Amino acid sequence: MAGVLFRTWETTREWPDVATVADHVGVEHLVVTRHALVRQVLADQETFRPDNALDALTPIPVAALRILTSHGFRLPPTLANNGHPSHPAIRATVAEALHPRRVEEQRAWLTGVVRERVGRLAGDLERGLSVDLYAELAADLPLLVLARLVALPDAEAAVVKEFTRAALELFWAPVALDRQLALAEIVGRFHAVLREFAKDGPGLTADLRAGADSLDVVVGALFFLLVAGQETTSQFLTLLLHRLAGEPAVLDGLRDGSVAVDDVVEEGLRLVPPIVTWRRVAARDTVLGDTPVARGTSIVLWLAQAGRDGSIVPDPDEFRPGQRGSRRHLAFGAGAHRCVGAQLSRMEAAVVVAETTPCYETPR
Repeated sequence: MAGVLFRTWETTREWPDVATVADHVGVEHLVVTRHALVRQVLADQETFRPDNALDALTPIPVAALRILTSHGFRLPPTLANNGHPSHPAIRATVAEALHPRRVEEQRAWLTGVVRERVGRLAGDLERGLSVDLYAELAADLPLLVLARLVALPDAEAAVVKEFTRAALELFWAPVALDRQLALAEIVGRFHAVLREFAKDGPGLTADLRAGADSLDVVVGALFFLLVAGQETTSQFLTLLLHRLAGEPAVLDGLRDGSVAVDDVVEEGLRLVPPIVTWRRVAARDTVLGDTPVARGTSIVLWLAQAGRDGSIVPDPDEFRPGQRGSRRHLAFGAGAHRCVGAQLSRMEAAVVVAETTPCYETPR
């Protein structure tokens, strides 16, 4: 999967604004690539519902469902897949925990952590050793920051990362049956931990519990927050660091101050967003652009391709921080379900870019 993600900026295929394609199990989806149409779908929750946003890409078989059920697994609509009236209140509670002011208060601490790690990596590089910027720098950073903002279950970072990666793979990857069973056990086991924590956990958990009509809602919100609130940012940091390794002019600009860190982050979000695609389902017969869309149609919004729309940036395939339109990307979605952790992801990426730039050797 990583190889596919790393190649997203190299594709030269011309995609139509709207195209019908089948996934690996033969299910047809309407893929939308044009920026304006993607935004239209995201903004119109009445016509294009979020109900299928978290549906498993590979249908989960009965054997895996039994494993999940044995752990008490339930995942009601809470955030990304919630088109019901309960969504605004749940979202507001989570948004308060991730308020930009609270996020900014973590910048100095995070800078110290990243600087210390980069110092170790720089020492290894000076000794001629290879370093892994993902494993040794970026993998757990978003989780550490999230834990400072939101009280989380008392579990080792490695255990939480195992769960979040398993959840991503189980719900968003093409996987074989034996792998599904293993993933279901990992996800189910940690879901049980979340359920216990949801009963009397402090901070955000307590706030969610106060406004929820069932414990399942609290567990569902925590489940999604742990995955979307840090695992996607880990992926983005990795993709951005990988991309920067092949952008000597950008690195030079960062070193001499002619390129702004924030512009690099926004250009990275445009080209290698944390989530490449998102989904909606048509609630009624409608038309998208010139394409008729029948009620019940599964719609895949290709966020990464929308960022390469020539109508929003003059050089859509080039990594040019600060170019006109660069910040119009849809990496965090739009409308009622726009990512509540957008500023958190931006802050983390800005710190990592600023502190890792000296580690890169510029090819000549």
